[in-house]
Amino acid sequence: MNFLVRELTENILKKLQPNKVVIIFGARRVGKTVLVKEILSKIDEPVLSLNGEDINVHDKLSIRTVENYRQILGSYKMLYIDEAQKIPDIGLKLKLMIDEIVGLRIIISGSSAFNIHKDAGEPLTGRKYTFNLYALSEKEFNQIENDISKHDKIRERLIYGNYPELLHLPDRKDKEDYLNEMVSSYLLKDILVYENIKNSQKIFNLLRLIAFQIGGEVSLQELGKQLSISKNTVEKYLDLLSKVYILHKVGGFSRNLRKEITKNSRWYFLDNGIRNAVIANFNTIESRNDIGQLWENYMISERLKYQEYNRISSNNYFWRTYEQQKIDWVEERGGSLFGYEFKWKESKVKTPTQWKNAYPDSSFEVINMNNYKSWIE
Repeated sequence: MNFLVRELTENILKKLQPNKVVIIFGARRVGKTVLVKEILSKIDEPVLSLNGEDINVHDKLSIRTVENYRQILGSYKMLYIDEAQKIPDIGLKLKLMIDEIVGLRIIISGSSAFNIHKDAGEPLTGRKYTFNLYALSEKEFNQIENDISKHDKIRERLIYGNYPELLHLPDRKDKEDYLNEMVSSYLLKDILVYENIKNSQKIFNLLRLIAFQIGGEVSLQELGKQLSISKNTVEKYLDLLSKVYILHKVGGFSRNLRKEITKNSRWYFLDNGIRNAVIANFNTIESRNDIGQLWENYMISERLKYQEYNRISSNNYFWRTYEQQKIDWVEERGGSLFGYEFKWKESKVKTPTQWKNAYPDSSFEVINMNNYKSWIE
């Protein structure tokens, strides 16, 4: 069985410091538990492991006193809590432990970002390090692939995505079954449970509409009409879908050039396999008419991993004018602008004239199958 060392491993080990909390966020099934076990195996001391889904753990931690927590920890100086977001007032409880028990190190993980942010974020201000874990990255796949095999594998990942479990499912039908089960049983679970949303079909239909609009601006008003729900409800659902790591929002870039469009946003899936499961299309690259969307979505999801794992601070946008001049991806970092266009096959694309005139010091590059590696690895 292939085991890939995750890019975050060393960064997390460096941040596991006394009287600090390391928080690992991520979608279900991206490998958070496996990552933590790998990290803890590198630490030469006993670890107290608790699971937030265990009601007995809730009971033990419910008495919020230093003495109670000292008794629970005993001689342990390392605490790991999985599914920590399910423990009521987890942030306040962790704060008390960290502030009062000298030398304690804590690592927690959770699949429901919006709840854990809300409960853990504010009480732990100045006491935590936060990491986002995604499905496997192209750089991580380099551990088991060479340049020759990668060419075929990336074509496969454009269809099936990067979830770790897929490594152990060589059959196409098994991969499809796994992804369909992910969509129907796991990915929406956090939203439906924590937000008490009854009509999951509306959310699924919203995902389908987004899936067909990859690379295009999305009108909340129009989505609301198509789904027979209000614009505000659409906005709420999209926000929740981003917080559980299914979708990623990209806004329009402008520095007050009147011809630039910024009203609507674009939405991308954080995993191609989930996108294709939502639209029930696992056809091969050769028989598809949406390869441009697949490539753009994949490159953006990989770039987000690259930025996160390398701790690169960047504001990300798209750019378009009313004259239909556009750039797929714009990064604002280090005081400079970097524009990128995505093309599956190598082709000559000129820098848009209005972009060049408005931002003469910016750069522009086309990312295609022949040059993508240096951009995401």
